[in-house]
Amino acid sequence: MAGSKLTLAKGLNAGLRAAMEKDPKVVLMGEDVGKLGGVFRITEGLQKDFGEDRVLDTPLAESGIVGSAVGLALRGYRPVVEIQFDGFVYPAFDQIVSQVAKMHARSLGHLTVPMVIRIPCGGGIGAVEHHSESNETYFAHTAGLRVVACSNAADGYWMIQQAIESDDPVIFFEPKRRYHERGAIEVDPDAGPERGLHEARVVREGEDLTLLCYGPMAKVCLAAADAAAEEGRSLEVVDLRSLSPLDTETILASVKKTGHAVVVHEAQTFLGLGAELAAQIQQECFYHLEAPVLRVGGYNIPYPPSRFEENFLPDLDRVLDAVDRSLEY
Repeated sequence: MAGSKLTLAKGLNAGLRAAMEKDPKVVLMGEDVGKLGGVFRITEGLQKDFGEDRVLDTPLAESGIVGSAVGLALRGYRPVVEIQFDGFVYPAFDQIVSQVAKMHARSLGHLTVPMVIRIPCGGGIGAVEHHSESNETYFAHTAGLRVVACSNAADGYWMIQQAIESDDPVIFFEPKRRYHERGAIEVDPDAGPERGLHEARVVREGEDLTLLCYGPMAKVCLAAADAAAEEGRSLEVVDLRSLSPLDTETILASVKKTGHAVVVHEAQTFLGLGAELAAQIQQECFYHLEAPVLRVGGYNIPYPPSRFEENFLPDLDRVLDAVDRSLEY
């Protein structure tokens, strides 16, 4: 695979394979993850190569899947659970919040729960209800969980391995509409990861305004920066990668440099990551800001039917409108 160009889906698949080859205690669990390879084919070929004891097809019972994984983690395994779609995670919410997140503290540090819960997230695939949600804030708000979001093949490859190696439970968000997009990028497994699991990345340097984004919105913000450059505006794009903990050092350094910040995410803006980032930025960068921190996100309504989702999801025009409003101050 050295120097291979991969899609996000293939990068995640390769990362899971590398983790399983490295550690025999890594096991995969989920609905249709075995023979089928998952509905998005992220685990394709892994059951064939590692066997049914390490890649387990489970019943359609998210609470049971996560609960079983907790038991495995407490017994020394490193389970990786796939939630088939973002909106299917709620039956397991009690397990995640009451058990996964609290076990380490409840045992006064004697027990660890090294498990990863993979959640394909977001919209843009024309799906029906419960298949296009952005529910990251529920988990980022929960102490005891680490929450990350990849946006490209290289991050998918390295971040899934880093998450599996963590002794803390990790909620791992994957933007489903980016899984099989064209424009695969180079992934070199011999090079090693460029940064830690919880470090943000400045994907484009700029001087006039900071765009803060993650997951599916990284591509949108890069396109916005390209469009703004044609009008002589220099936008810096920061891919957060980690939602809890946040890499505040990278975020605040960028905003102090530019004096303007726009946060972009698919989730509804009310009590979302954008609100938390705006609070932290105004608290730490108040005297550097030249305009209020603006947010671009989904509207504060339930996710609409698929024929209306393009009107719901943040796009290039809505991001550029926020950029214009910020720079007009």
